[in-house]
Order: sequence, then C-alpha cells, then structure tokens
Amino acid sequence: MSDTQLEELRAQAVHARERYQLYKAKSYASRPTSGARMRELQRIYEYAEARLHAAEAEQRAAGADAGTQAS
Repeated sequence: MSDTQLEELRAQAVHARERYQLYKAKSYASRPTSGARMRELQRIYEYAEARLHAAEAEQRAAGADAGTQAS
C-alpha cells in the first residue's frame, strides 16, 4: 500500500471519528438525536479504524519482509 493510500485511510478514520464524537456530544447536550444514527456513525468509525489498522499492519509486514530479504 502506498503512502498516499495510507494517508487517505488516516484522513477517513479521523473524519469518521470526529463525526461520531460530534454526534455523541450533541446527544449529551440534550439535543434531538437518533439512536440508529449514533450506531451508524459508530459502525462507520470502527470500520474506518479497522481498515487503517489493517493497512498499517500490512505496511509493517511488507517493511519487515523487505528487511529480511535485504539481509
């Protein structure tokens, strides 16, 4: 995975986390919110984080593989 793709996944994860946190804060402020919307935003956030962690793990594994092949 390229650095550009990894940065894009990071940006998506940050965006999803911020949307979820803002909506959660809205619910704490006694403003009208939807439980279904909260769950949807949480699911989107968790999925984005999982994709990011998988991509970072893949990049680390690729770097480790390259390091052992160079030896």
